[in-house]
Formats: sequence, C-alpha cells, structure tokens
Amino acid sequence: MPNLSAPDGLVLLICLFFTTSMGFALRPFVKTANAFLLAGRAMPAWVAGLALIGITLGGQELLTMGALGAHYGLQSAQFYGVGAIPALLFAGLYMMPVYYGSGARSTPEYLGLRFGPRTRTLYAVALALSMLATAGAALYAVARVVEALHIFDPLFYARSWPTTAILPVAIVLPALVVLLIVWMGGLTGALYSQVLEFFLIVAGLLPAVLLGLRHIGGWSGLKAALPARMQVQMHAWQGLPHAGPNSMGLGPLTLFLGLGIVLGGSAWCADFRFLQAAFAVKDTAAARRVPLYAAAAKVVLPLLLVVPGLLAITLPTPHTTTFVHIENGSIYHEINVVSPAAQAGQGVVPAQANPATGQPIRDAAGHPVLDYNLATPSLLLHYLPSGLLGLGLAALLAALMSGVAAGITAFNTVFTCDLYQTLVRKDAEDAHYLAVARWTTIAALALAVGLAFAASYLGGVFGLVLLALSFVNAPLFATFLAGMFSRRATSHGAFAGLVAGMAAAALHYGLTLPAGDRPGVHGGWIAVVHTYPNLIVQGLWTAIFAFASNLLVTFAVSLVTRPRPVEKLSGLVYGLSSPAAVQSSSWWKRPEAFAAFVLASAIAINVFFF
Repeated sequence: MPNLSAPDGLVLLICLFFTTSMGFALRPFVKTANAFLLAGRAMPAWVAGLALIGITLGGQELLTMGALGAHYGLQSAQFYGVGAIPALLFAGLYMMPVYYGSGARSTPEYLGLRFGPRTRTLYAVALALSMLATAGAALYAVARVVEALHIFDPLFYARSWPTTAILPVAIVLPALVVLLIVWMGGLTGALYSQVLEFFLIVAGLLPAVLLGLRHIGGWSGLKAALPARMQVQMHAWQGLPHAGPNSMGLGPLTLFLGLGIVLGGSAWCADFRFLQAAFAVKDTAAARRVPLYAAAAKVVLPLLLVVPGLLAITLPTPHTTTFVHIENGSIYHEINVVSPAAQAGQGVVPAQANPATGQPIRDAAGHPVLDYNLATPSLLLHYLPSGLLGLGLAALLAALMSGVAAGITAFNTVFTCDLYQTLVRKDAEDAHYLAVARWTTIAALALAVGLAFAASYLGGVFGLVLLALSFVNAPLFATFLAGMFSRRATSHGAFAGLVAGMAAAALHYGLTLPAGDRPGVHGGWIAVVHTYPNLIVQGLWTAIFAFASNLLVTFAVSLVTRPRPVEKLSGLVYGLSSPAAVQSSSWWKRPEAFAAFVLASAIAINVFFF
C-alpha cells in the first residue's frame, strides 16, 4: 500500500481544485449553445493545440501505452510513429481545410452536407456510441488506478465500509468532477482544463522517467536489466512480425495498412473526440495548425508514456520480508507484507488478482496474468518521493479525467447538433439547445458509468477502445476519404458502404479469436475459423476488413447511381474547396514546412534512436 503523506494529499486537492475551477470561472462566458458546444469558435490555436495534446495523453492512452511498453517494449512506439504522426499531419494539411471550410460544426454534419441526412444520422449514432465507449473506458481506467493505489482504503477501513464498494465509488466520483467542468464551462472549460492537465502530466511523469533511467544506469542499463528473451523489446522494429509472447505479431501489411492507414487514420482524421479542438478555433489556418502541434508532441511522447512501462518491468519484484533487530535487549520483527498478486508479478507490475480471494489469476499454463495497466502507476509509487508523488498521482488522474471530458463534450455536440436538432426540433430557440446540451451531459455520463463497469469484461481499457475503433471508426474513415477526395462518390454509395463496413467488422469479429481466449466477448461467437496471435492483431484486421468493405461497396454503388453536380460540391471535396487561407510569404512559416520538419524528426528518431 502506498504511503500517501499529508503533502501528497494536499497536492492532490490543490490540483483537483484548479482543474474543477475552470468550469466555474468560465460559466459567465457560456451563455449560448454555440459557446457551450463549440467554444464560440474563438479558441486560440495554441490553446486548442495544447488541449489536443492533453486529450491524446488523457484517458485510456496514458495507461494503455504504459501497459504496451511493459508488454511489448519499444515496439509499441509504432502506435505513434506509424499510427499517429502521419495521420495527424494528413489531417492538418488536407482534411481540416475541408472540414472547416464547409462550415460544419462536427464531422457528422460534414457528412450530412456531403452525402445527405441519412448518412449523417447513421454516422452520428455510431459515433455517439463509440464516444460513450471511450468515455466509459477512461472512467474504468480512473477507477482501476484509484483502487490499485488504495487511495480510498483508509477512509473505508475507518468507516467499516465494505472494500468491494471502492471500485464503484472510484467510477462515480471522477464522473461527478467531469460533470462540474462540462456543465459549467462546456467545451471551453474542458479545453482549458485539458491544457492545465497537459502541464500536470509532464510535471508529474517526467521526474519519474528521469529518476528511473538514472537509477537503472541510463539507456544501456535499461537494456541490460531486461532478460535475454525480452531484448527484442528494446528495438521499435525488430521482431515485430513474430507471434511470440514478447512480440506484437505485426507483419508489414498489418503494421502499415492496419495501424498506419486504417486505425491511425480513423482515430486522428475522423474521430470528432480529437478533432473538436480544431473545430473550436477561429479560422481555417488555425484549424490546420492544431493537429500539426499534436503530431510534433507525439514525436517525443514515447519517452513519457512507453518508457515507464519498460522501467516498471525491469525493477525487482517485491516480496514479503521480515527484518529482525534487537533494541534494549528485546527482539523486534518488522514484517513488510506484499500482496500475493504483487509477488506473482514481474518487476513492479503486479498480477491480476481474483477479487474474491486476492490470489493471482493464472492462465491455462499456470503462469500469472500480469495487470499491465498498472505499470505506470506502480512506477510512480516506486520512484516519486513525498510531495512529488502527489503531483505524479494528480497528473495520472487528471490525464484520465481528460479523456472522459473529451468523450462527453464530443457526445454533447453530436447528439445536440446532429441528432436532436436535425431529427426532433429544427427551429427551437438557442436557450432550448443550450439546455438540451447541458442535460445531455448528465445522461452521457450516466451511460459512461455503466460502460465503465462493462470494460472489465472486454479486455479492460484497451479491449473496449480497440473494439470501438474497429467497428465504428474504421468504416467511417473510409466514408470520409471517399467523400472528401472523390467527386464520384454518391449518397447511396456512402450509406451502403457504411452499413457494409460495420457488417464486415461484426462478421470478421464473430469468426476469429485471439490465441488463448474462449468464444465470447473477444470474438468467435459465430465460429472460430481463424486464430490471431493477440487482441491487437485481431482488432487491426477487423478494422482492415471493415475499411476495405466500405470502400468497395461505396464505389460499386456509386458507379450505378447519379453523383451530385460538381457545382454543389464546392467546399465539400478537396480541390473544390472554398478559397484557402492566406499563406505566409515565408516558406518556413507555412504548415507544409512545419509538417515536413515533424515527419523528418520522427524518421530520424526511429532510425538513430529506436
């Protein structure tokens, strides 16, 4: 159990106060539905850029990347190098000018302008469900951290409350904090909170990484501390195609098509949860810069998110110890008790524990199943001293709540603008839509709380997010590409493609299963015709089949249906957009030059460092 001192508790409370105060401070400025849902489209580009970086650090990503780092090492850095940076650069250079230039308030509204209300409604419903799933996953991640760090244990023991209630309480309390921020400040409050959370994350996690590397002897010491069978984890590319227990099993096709194009593109080019920050700025030029800033940050993020997992797995595994000493002729025995799950773990990464018995969960071969999601929290507890530990835990919890807030604010906009205003009341007063948006916040958080409890049955945080991306975001990204870069795509083709893509994802998922799993929530509910090395590879191939099916059906149906006249596509198709923003006379100030620098930096790090 961590020793949270009074300074740690004080730091936690101060950080929580400043995070929640954003909503209260901005309440007087949020008087219209546009201000609540879109921040009045007046957000400075640098604030929106920092907020987007905070969102990408928040929620499930912080725990997931630490978990993947502990499990797969630097191979997991490909989720940035291949899966995020190219997609963010593409979104900033080519997609945001069309999104923003079309006048759409959200990505579903853009599809409505391009393909009509039927496609907009289908997309809005699917996207809303996906955002609720990610918000639920982030809430579950918060609760797991609070439970694992025993933050509420002293209170429950003092009150004789059942410890089984800690997890539900740890889910509901962060949801109430997010409710205060979003109810009071809307998207503006959420974005400014995410900027504050970005600085908290850096201030809280960076000292632990630097202390860990210094203690272990730097990069060479980290490599030497890994067992021989895990040396492949110290290279971001070596061993990726293999299907062994220490490899992600990603072949070249899966890596570049599944992760680089389909999953990366669907997350960073079409997911409104991330893009809402770029929609909130004042003009097209600013909207282009927001994803580019996030891409630049992701060049160095592996140091902050992936390396903690590697450090956690190399530390000595704790065991129950007894220290005997003699004082004034008396013999004293001091016993440091370590839980069975922690003793069965590797490094400071504990094994998953059976809630009923507290004993470690074992696989079919009798090996403990490690709880990789606790790699980063365990590292913080190991290295950070009193006071600084409070800052580290505050950074962790702030990042997780940032992911919840991003999902809820995006859901508010999609539900209010793309479903309620379109299908229920088209011409109500602005005050009515503002009230709907605020009450939607409560409903969305209630649903996210329910999904947080379901996350434990879907492979934890990563399983729930991967499922949402594969079923929803991947086919939707294909629709965006067809609509934004092809004049020939028709509304009938787009709608048929969306349905076909989602059906293909469900069919593939129902016919496949990760190795070692039983048919059920991880697939195989129809029949098991193929087994993948792990959940990651299965999810990527589910996304590939959904994406490809969507594109094939979209263009097949478009060829036999009539397209819209070219003059009606102005501002909706790349190359037929409204006049572009004024470019700077200096080439080095242009977005293209900045994007080239970011891409070159990412390549250089992969070649010379990883």
